[in-house]
Amino acid sequence: MMTRTTFLTTLFLFSLAGQAFGHFGMVIPSEHIVTPQKKNIQLTLSFSHPFEGIGMDLAKPEKFYMVMDGKQTDLLGTLLQDKVMDHTAWQNEVGIKRPGVYWFVMEPKPYWEPAEDVFIIHYSKTVVAAFGADQGWDQPLGLATEIVPLLRPFGNYAGNSFTGRVLLKGKPVADTEVEVEFYNKDMKIGAAGDYHVTQVIKTDDNGIFTFTCPLSGWWGFAALNEADYTLKSPDGTDKGVELGAILWIYFDEYKK
Repeated sequence: MMTRTTFLTTLFLFSLAGQAFGHFGMVIPSEHIVTPQKKNIQLTLSFSHPFEGIGMDLAKPEKFYMVMDGKQTDLLGTLLQDKVMDHTAWQNEVGIKRPGVYWFVMEPKPYWEPAEDVFIIHYSKTVVAAFGADQGWDQPLGLATEIVPLLRPFGNYAGNSFTGRVLLKGKPVADTEVEVEFYNKDMKIGAAGDYHVTQVIKTDDNGIFTFTCPLSGWWGFAALNEADYTLKSPDGTDKGVELGAILWIYFDEYKK
């Protein structure tokens, strides 16, 4: 028969497992559509459980850059340290001068997660459309792993279904888990239960998935795969690496 102590220990371990679920690298701009009235945007880089508002420290990224019309602009030197969810984060400001579809990409330093006995590297990106341009949003950026939108990732309403294709080393990946979370920034909503915090879907044979976003705001998609290499943990042993393809897009409300 399970003793009270054993039961509580088991419950605690399950609790830890639940907390380890749903890591997201985050690249969140102050505006997802740039107009002549709002030409400057602020970008905030962080690492968290976005629905629950639980932050983790984000070391200064290995890379942070902007891509527009295939041209890459390094932004790493513009980052200033910040705080998000009471943990180390980073932010900068970018002036948008001409029409285009602008991608912002963060490659972090490997994050050691002892609760999962694994390193985490999330290649995180978001998109900003400027001055009416809408070309190039469906092109891969050549990341180690990424989600390529099949729905235009701006100008969408809450209730629209987002469709994307997961790439690993440039090729579609079948049967990949994609975790989905709402950025519950103001903590104004709650989940119906623990299972509802992070939604989970899988890609089809062509690496494609679809998810309907019921609320306006920022939604994060994290496609997770195991790397074909290991890294040394703090105790010197070889550990696996979780590669995450992270995409953040915004869904608007209809005007009334």
